[in-house]
Amino acid sequence: MKLKEIVMKKIVLFAMGIVMSMTAFAQDDGEYRSSEIETTISGNIVSQYIWRGQDLGNAAIQPTLGVAYKGLSLSAWGNYGITDAADTKELDLTLSYTIGGFNIGITDYWTDNAGGDPDGRYFKYDAHGTNHVFEANIGYDFGFASLQWFTNFAGKDGINKNGKRAYSSYFEAAVPFKLASVDWTATAGAVPYATDSYNGWTSGFAVTNLSLKATKDIKVTDTFSVPLFGELVANPCTQKAYLVLGITLHP
Repeated sequence: MKLKEIVMKKIVLFAMGIVMSMTAFAQDDGEYRSSEIETTISGNIVSQYIWRGQDLGNAAIQPTLGVAYKGLSLSAWGNYGITDAADTKELDLTLSYTIGGFNIGITDYWTDNAGGDPDGRYFKYDAHGTNHVFEANIGYDFGFASLQWFTNFAGKDGINKNGKRAYSSYFEAAVPFKLASVDWTATAGAVPYATDSYNGWTSGFAVTNLSLKATKDIKVTDTFSVPLFGELVANPCTQKAYLVLGITLHP
């Protein structure tokens, strides 16, 4: 077994161990106190689905449903094309834990056109015929900047130059700042090594996501406002650029 595969497996096992440990201890005397459970119901409407510098579809609605308790959270996120029925349909489940600036988590990505199962079935987890991809992530938010690392460890992962599982990975740095009463975030992301999971094919280290996002609340009434955001995204690896407009809806 190659050194890279050994390291990736150790990272994944470490991530899974911490998340499962947090799940076990996220109870108080064996019972949840409902007053401390937070629920999230929200959604974005976007002009284009851009993810980590990649074009994944046209205008879409992206709902979110989640619960959180003492730093432990479980959320579901989806993507459904508005203008083109052939666009990617996606359902992601994420279990994560945050304490202070540290975060760790596991995500199950499912898309209807991942290529593992031609029928697009959700409840098919066969290692060589599934549309699920399982990813572990670890990161830290320093306040002035945040760092995140993501690695696929199971499911419909990509392959490397040797035709082996690539343990496809992505890492990014994000810097938030405020300018002219608008909240901004500058992000730089890259793929560290060869995989066909990103950009069709990435032969090695490649910068795949340079973005600048601005968010501002648009006041509708004295008691209701809608967050509006715009994001300029460039992908040096594919030599493409995108401008996305979106709104966020929440209670």
